[in-house]
Amino acid sequence: MLCKINRLKKEADFEKVFKGGKSFREGFLFLKIKKNNLENSRFGFIVSKKNAKKAFLRNKIKRSLREAVRREIKNIKKGMDGIIMISGYLEEGEMWGIGESLKKLFKKAGLS
Repeated sequence: MLCKINRLKKEADFEKVFKGGKSFREGFLFLKIKKNNLENSRFGFIVSKKNAKKAFLRNKIKRSLREAVRREIKNIKKGMDGIIMISGYLEEGEMWGIGESLKKLFKKAGLS
């Protein structure tokens, strides 16, 4: 489970990242990041109905993303806010590559 201090929760924080953040893409993952001037990095996750029709699948994808970020959080630069989104329709069997794709995405964005 990703710690509460590492989660983006407020709508205002999401808006700040969307308006002033830089975008990166790796496979089916999309990342938007912005500096937050805090001692820790925080992440939010978005999976829309377009990308996964069933609620249980959207929640499962978000849990997988949170777990992958939790594993990498010690390697990520401090003081960043990020939003991770899924692009394209994702089936349940396609979630095996989330961890590796996320590592590549963080490296591409210069976070690790």
